[in-house]
Amino acid sequence: MTRKLPIIAVATAPGKAGVGVIRISGKNLSAMTNALFQRNLSPRQANLLTLCDEHGQAIDQLIAIYFVGPASFTGEDVLELQCHGGPQLLELVMKRCLELGKDEGLVIAEPGEFTLRAYLNNKIDLTQAEAIADLIDAQSEAAVRGAARSLQGAFSDDINNLIDEITQLRILVESTLDFPEEEIEFLENAQARQRLTAVKEKLQALRAGAKQGKILRDGIQLVLAGAPNVGKSSLLNRLAGEEVAIVTPIAGTTRDRVKESITIDGVPMHIIDTAGLRETTDVVEAKGIERSWDAIRLADLVIFLTDAHSTSQQDDLKTQILRELPPKCAVLELVNKADLLDKSSKTASSEALLISAKTGEGIEELKQKILELVGWAGPQEGAILARRRHLDCIERAAEHIEKSEEFAANGNNSLELFAEELSLAQRHLGEITGKLLPDDLLGKIFSQFCIGK
Repeated sequence: MTRKLPIIAVATAPGKAGVGVIRISGKNLSAMTNALFQRNLSPRQANLLTLCDEHGQAIDQLIAIYFVGPASFTGEDVLELQCHGGPQLLELVMKRCLELGKDEGLVIAEPGEFTLRAYLNNKIDLTQAEAIADLIDAQSEAAVRGAARSLQGAFSDDINNLIDEITQLRILVESTLDFPEEEIEFLENAQARQRLTAVKEKLQALRAGAKQGKILRDGIQLVLAGAPNVGKSSLLNRLAGEEVAIVTPIAGTTRDRVKESITIDGVPMHIIDTAGLRETTDVVEAKGIERSWDAIRLADLVIFLTDAHSTSQQDDLKTQILRELPPKCAVLELVNKADLLDKSSKTASSEALLISAKTGEGIEELKQKILELVGWAGPQEGAILARRRHLDCIERAAEHIEKSEEFAANGNNSLELFAEELSLAQRHLGEITGKLLPDDLLGKIFSQFCIGK
C-alpha cells in the first residue's frame, strides 16, 4: 500500500444518491485545497464551494470540510467533499482531484487504506478497525450493537486489561528467578497461583463471549440434507417465510444448492437446501449431489431430514452423513410430514424432532433447538462481535495459561517454563489488537475492507 502518498476514494456506496462523499487523506493537504478552490479552508468548518474543470466550467457545487491531522479519522490531513450523488458526477470530481493532485502524488486508495492509516497512526487499534468493517456488514440489530461496542473499544479494553494482569504476573515470576532460594515462599506470599487462576477465569469468560460474538458476526452455516422428497425445500420455504425453492412431488426437483439467509432471534442463519442424496445416473443431478456433500463438509449444523415413513435406506444415509461431518459439527434429526401421522405414532417417535413443513407444526421448537445446538446463549448486555482470528488467538492463549498452571504447580524447577508460557499467552492476546501482528497478516485483513474505508 502507498502509505506515504496522499490517497483519494469515493466513501459512499455505488449508485445514485442525494449525496456522494469523496475523501482525500495525506500528510499535508493545504496545497491540494488551494489547487481545488484557490483558497485556504478553515479546519472543521463546512464550506459551500464550486469545483471547476480546467476550462473554468463548474463541475459541481459541493460542501468541503478540512480536518487537520492528527485531529482526523486517519491522523493525517483529511479533505471531505460532499457532492451531489450521481456516479458520473463523482467520477468527474475524482478525475479533477487526481489532475490537480498529480504533483503531490495523489493516488486512488486501496481497499481499507483509510482505516489502515488510522490504525498505523494509533487512532484506533486493530479490533476497532475490524469493527468498522463489521458494522458495515452487520446482518442484524444485535450484530450492529456488538460491532458498535467493539468500535468504541469495549473488546480492546477487555483484551488490554487481561494483558496487563499477565504482565504483572510475569514481572512477579521473572523477578523471583533472581532469588531461587526464596522463590517458593515469595510466590506464595504474592498469591501468584491465585492471580493465575483469576487470569484463567477471565480468559474463559472472554472466550465464551468471543464464541457468541463470532456467531453474531458470521452467522451459522446450516445445511438441510436427506433423501429426495423428504421436504427439504418445503422446510427452507417455511423458515424463510416465502417460496424461495421450487417444491413438487417429483423426486430430484432440487438439482443444485439453494441458499437463503434469515435471522432467528437476531442470529444470522445461512440455510443451504441441498439436492436429495441418492444414487443417480443423471449427470446434472449427480453434480448437484456432489455439491450437497461439499456443503455438508463445511457446515456448522446439519439438519438431517426424513419423512414420517422412514426407511432403512434413510438410516444408511444418516450414517454416511455422520462420516462426512467436519469437527464439532452437530446433527439435528428431523422427521417431517408429522401431519400425516396419527396421535399414537407421534407419541412413539421420541428420538427425533417431529415437524410439518406444510402446516408449521414444530417449527418454533425447531428454531430454539437450532440455537441451542450452535451454542447461542441468547442476547447479552455488552455483547461484542468477534472473528475466527480473535477466537483462535484466545484459544491459543488459554492453552498456554493451562500449561503455565501446570508448571506453577511443579515448584522451583519449572518457574522459567512458567514465565515462558505466560509470555506466549500474552503474545497471542497482543495479536488480537495488533500489538504483535505480522505485516502480511495485516495486509490480508485490510484488503477485505471496501474501498473508501
